[in-house]
Amino acid sequence: MEKELVSKHVGKGIFWAILASTLWGVSGTVLQVISQGQNIPADWFLSVRTFGAGVVLLIISFIRYGMKTFDVFKSWRLIGWLVAYAIFGLMANLFTFYMSIQTGNAASATILQYLSPLFIVLGSLVFQHETPLRSDMIAFAIALLGVFLAITKGNIHTLAIPMDSLIWGILSGVTAALYIVLPKPVTKEHSPVIVLGWALMIGSLLFNIKRPIWVDVPPIHVSTVLSISTVILIGTILAFLSLLHSLDFAPSAVVSILDAVQPVVTFILSLVFLGLKFSFMELLGSVLVIVAIIILQRYRSEP
Repeated sequence: MEKELVSKHVGKGIFWAILASTLWGVSGTVLQVISQGQNIPADWFLSVRTFGAGVVLLIISFIRYGMKTFDVFKSWRLIGWLVAYAIFGLMANLFTFYMSIQTGNAASATILQYLSPLFIVLGSLVFQHETPLRSDMIAFAIALLGVFLAITKGNIHTLAIPMDSLIWGILSGVTAALYIVLPKPVTKEHSPVIVLGWALMIGSLLFNIKRPIWVDVPPIHVSTVLSISTVILIGTILAFLSLLHSLDFAPSAVVSILDAVQPVVTFILSLVFLGLKFSFMELLGSVLVIVAIIILQRYRSEP
């Protein structure tokens, strides 16, 4: 009976984790529509996205936690980590991911950003002199082969995506790693909802200094409003809250492996709705990258 109860709870966690990854996959596809089809400037869109999502998350935080929402500002140490997370993790990742999609496509950008666990392991090796596990080396080899096939179609003389999209995509993987690592000192003491809400507001402030929402507003149509609202509500708020909810039922190791759903969803939606044409080699490369990250997360999560 106890095993059945535990299994049921883990099942709930898996459902919410898959939902979160699916929502992020939908958001990535919509981002391509915004950045290419609607030609929305990156700086203006990011000002809107961070402000809208930040306001909603802070309202949720205040309803749930009251004045504790502001406790993160009682320590200069935590303020420093929060600002570093907002600038080098959140803002940098949102910008590089958007540019990778705008110059390429959502499916390739998602695969490249999905390399973030590899960059975390690489960072541990370089900066902390942490000896890599055998599974790390296997994952690296598989991932490198996968990326090679995905971006060259198996031909070293060609690129399946523009070079600038490849560079932005790799940078989005690096910044995604920072997005994961930098907030940890703050989330140990405060709710991730609060931390993300304030990070988004800090990002919004800085993005709006460069490109205020009300200056040189691009043409706004009903489709524009729907697209931006989808990214803010579905791809930012609901996805993040679903992920947090999944951690109430399933271990983080299980949840992290289910991140693999995101690139699969983005790939399928890009094929169906955006007319993306993939060769067998690109598909094989994408699958290898996903397999590599699953191997890495699976063995890294073992005690």
